[in-house]
Amino acid sequence: MRIMVAALAVALVAASPAATVDDLGWLAGDWVSEAGERWTEERWTPPRAGLMLGVSRSGRGEELREYEYIRISRGDDGAIAYIAMPRGGAPVAFRLARHHGNSATFENAAHDYPQRIAYVRDGDTLTATISAIDGSKPRRWTYRRR
Repeated sequence: MRIMVAALAVALVAASPAATVDDLGWLAGDWVSEAGERWTEERWTPPRAGLMLGVSRSGRGEELREYEYIRISRGDDGAIAYIAMPRGGAPVAFRLARHHGNSATFENAAHDYPQRIAYVRDGDTLTATISAIDGSKPRRWTYRRR
């Protein structure tokens, strides 16, 4: 019986359609997190032509501390990837490891930090978490839709 259940699970996964950028459309919008003088903003375009574009910036008061250009698209290998360019630098790709409903996790075990980027949306709340590949050293932002 166990073998039949395992075989059925494998068959269902194999029959599942491959993820598309459109599957991540729930991420689109203008998001903000504020705590005292500290703030972080993240904006995502709706998916179109297999691409979502994003930008993030963080600061304190009127001082900008960090910014990042981001895109989600299908890579040359066919896999969906989150491609980050912190401070406009060289792109770093994180492959889509899993997604379900309004959540997505991207991973790159070869990157120094972060190695995992996860998003979960619940209504007008978006939570972003970065961490090491094993989930250690987490940093979390809770955004509200602007």
